[in-house]
Parts: sequence; structure tokens; C-alpha cells
Amino acid sequence: MVVSTVQAPGAPEAPQRPAERGGAVVGRSLRGPVTLLVLGLLAVLAFGLGSDAGATSRFGLSAPDDLVELPELALPTRATATLLAVAGVVLALLALRRALAGRPAARWSGPAYGLALVLSFLVWAVADEAVSLVNLLQGSLLLAVPLVFGAMGGVLCERAGVVNIAIEGQLLGGAFLSAVVATLLGTPYAGLVAAPVAGLAVAALLALFAIRYAVDQVIVGVVLNVLVTGVTSFLYGRLLSPEADTWNSPDTFQRIEVPVLGDIPLVGPILFDQSIIVYLMYATVVVIHVALFHSRWGLRVRAVGEHPKAADTVGIDVNRTRWRNVLLGGLVAGLGGAYFTLGAVGAFGKEMTAGQGFIALAALIFGRWSPLGALAAALLFGFANQLQSVLGILGTPIPSDLMLMAPYLATLFAVAGLVGKVRAPAADGVPYKP
Repeated sequence: MVVSTVQAPGAPEAPQRPAERGGAVVGRSLRGPVTLLVLGLLAVLAFGLGSDAGATSRFGLSAPDDLVELPELALPTRATATLLAVAGVVLALLALRRALAGRPAARWSGPAYGLALVLSFLVWAVADEAVSLVNLLQGSLLLAVPLVFGAMGGVLCERAGVVNIAIEGQLLGGAFLSAVVATLLGTPYAGLVAAPVAGLAVAALLALFAIRYAVDQVIVGVVLNVLVTGVTSFLYGRLLSPEADTWNSPDTFQRIEVPVLGDIPLVGPILFDQSIIVYLMYATVVVIHVALFHSRWGLRVRAVGEHPKAADTVGIDVNRTRWRNVLLGGLVAGLGGAYFTLGAVGAFGKEMTAGQGFIALAALIFGRWSPLGALAAALLFGFANQLQSVLGILGTPIPSDLMLMAPYLATLFAVAGLVGKVRAPAADGVPYKP
């Protein structure tokens, strides 16, 4: 039964319930800033006031062979860590103020907050030690390369409405085929061309079962990962391992320094003295971002991922668009697999991706299904991995496992909505039947 009430003219307005006033919405909007504020205050206590008052953190800003050598940066640990943590608190307070006013936080506030707290932790962790900032950031970038390619492949798929759990299999297949082809043909460039083909093959199976036969996309992705792992492990044991000289000894790409840009102090050695795979990563992120958000093609893809029925009514072939994006995503993810064999190790190893595809999926979610956001999340994961290695060499008392946990805890907070709203495309994972 529906009861309607009519308010008499001139009568006082009936009080609204909290839900009617948007109380639930306000509560959700306050949860993120309050969480960030609490974390910022804890950082002030732990990294700032909890550090040694007389300690100094030293950072090297140049590589040994740099054209321009910068002096070492020495910072008072307690003062610097406290200042950075307080900056994070201020940013959280600004976000809280905007939330109380019913306005969303500024886009730059989240990355600035994260950077402030990460730097505060870094200064605290390097107390009375010296770290080469160039090596730290360069290692972080290299560790993030396969994650970025995998996340970009996931962005292309999920923006069109197809969940891609098979990123792990696409990376592993790309690593396997790139090693074999590069060894047989004697050039790593041949392997670089072959790697996307392996990712394309896995993506074709994903599209066939997920789009054509409407099988649960998560299950299909898991099965494909197991399939690729089994096939590559079998071939590795029977072929690549016993006859490594014939099948599994590819050359690796050498670093190529970009003229002028490579000589820029600090930035040059990190960004512009890399292998061709890293430069391809830069181009891939830029092209996907521009294509998705600044082209008619991208508008159609996002329409298919958000509201396929509406897209269909205006003449967009939903399933054909999904097929194309899934195949394109497989090409990109497969290219990332080439980094393991042609950019880093120089040989294929059994299950060598070691779950990097799932980490790329976490970066995709943490980055809010955006190419630039996924790039930032992948770099964060790479930074955490590299930092735990550096701190382990320095002998700091921080457990390395704790460092590796940090990005995933941040991802859990993001998915739970504690650090802002995270929403997948509305039709993500939902099969479409015309």
C-alpha cells in the first residue's frame, strides 16, 4: 500500500529523514577523507615524530656516468618526514572540507597526498643511510613495465565490458613465444613481434567463450591462465630446458639513450636511457589514453562498456566492438610478456611471470579503469618492490614482506571505497545478447 501525504498550505515543512537529506551520501563522501586524515596523522607520529632527531637521510641524484653530476641531497630525517606527513594531513583536511560542502575532492589531491606520505616514509626509512634516487626510480620503472602493459590490455577489454582475468596467461604466453622466436631467428626484434601474437591467441579464446558463448568471464579467464601455464610448462620441460641453446637463448635489448633528453640531470637516466620496450610502453599509454577519451572510437567503446543497449540503439555493433577490444587488449598484454625474456632475464623460465598478471589487474582497479591511473598504480607497485630490495640491502629493520603488502592494502582500501569512489564500467562482465 502506498500512502501519500499532502502538506497544508502554510504548515511547517516536515523534517526529512537522513536518507532524504542525502545523509547516506554525505556519510560515504566523508569516509574517504576521514580515512586519509587518520592515515596522515599516523604518518606524522610514526615517520615524523618517531624518527631519530639527529639522523640524516641522504639521496644520490646522479648516476656515475651522467654528463652533469648533481651533489648528494642530505635532509634532516625528523624535520623532513614530519613536514611531508603534515602536508598529507593538510591535503586530507582540504578534501574533508570539500566533502562537507558537498563537493568532490580535487583530482590532484589524491596523487599529491600519496606522494607526500610515500616520500615521508622514504625519508624515515633511509635515516642515517644513503640511497641512489636514480637507481631506485629506474628500478621501479623497469619492474612496472609488464604491469603497465598488462593493465593497458585490461583497460581496453574492460572499458568495452569484458572482464580480463587472463592477463597472466597473456603475459606468460608472450614471454614464451618471444623467447622461442627470438632464439630461432637470432634477433630480439622478431621476438618482439611474436609476443603480441601469443597474447592475441589467448584473447581470441577469451572473446570466443565470453562473447560468443556468454560463458562466465571470470571462469574463462582463470581457465585460460591454467591452460597457458600448463602448455608453457610442458614445452619448457620437454623442449626449452633440455635444448636451451636451440630454443631458449634469446638476445636481450640494449639500452638506447635519447639524445639531449638522456642528458637531463636525474630525469634523463631514468626515463630516456632505456630499451625499446620501455619506449613502446610510453607510446602505448599515450595512444590508449588519447584514443579512449579524445576520439569517436573511444566514445563508442565506453558507451558499449557503460550501456550496451543504448549503444546498440544508435547503430553500434556491441559484440563486434567487444571482440575488437579484447583482441587489441591481448596484443598489448602479450607485448608486455616480451619484457621478461627480451628486456630482463634473457631466457624463458617456467611460470616466470609469477602472478604479475594479477598484479596488473590490481593496478587496473586501483587506477579506476583509466590508462593514466593504471600507469600510476603500476609505478607504485614497482616502487614498492624496488624499495623493499633497496632497504633489504641497507639492512633496515623494516620487514620486506611488509613493503610488498603495502600496494595491495592500498588497492583493498580503494576497492572498499575508503580512498574514493571506485566504479567499474556498468556493463563490465555482463554478456550482451542483441
